[in-house]
Amino acid sequence: MSRIADRLAELRLTLPTVAPPVAAYVPAVVHGNLVYTSGQLPFIDGALPAAGKVGASVSAEDAQGYAATCALNALAAVESVIGSLDRVTQIVKVTGFVASDPSFTGQPGVINGASTLLGEIFGDSGVHARSAVGVAVLPLDSPVEVELVVAFA
Repeated sequence: MSRIADRLAELRLTLPTVAPPVAAYVPAVVHGNLVYTSGQLPFIDGALPAAGKVGASVSAEDAQGYAATCALNALAAVESVIGSLDRVTQIVKVTGFVASDPSFTGQPGVINGASTLLGEIFGDSGVHARSAVGVAVLPLDSPVEVELVVAFA
């Protein structure tokens, strides 16, 4: 097993199958030594576990878990284009989008679900720059979406 696969097993996590695109794009693109993922929704076995706005029909705590699922889906996309997550040298940037009720202001806490998970998996290489953005609506009425920029060797 690889180092990252071992770490995922320790965390009782399984890297999912890459989610097929829902429009005209690819899940990830390599440019130089960087992988740019498309925005990943929290698909579990091909379905969204919830829909709606965070702070209304979706709790911040649930959305934080969905952000972690988005990050796992993004890592699957990364692995699909570089072959092994052991090649990752740094999670460079995380951009998280939170479909938010107008009164909800906890977007950073929601996207911590992705950030914390990446730190648990990659350690110091998982520390990254980040944006957490509240939006009116996301594709398929998903509560969260996450994209990554990842450096690799």
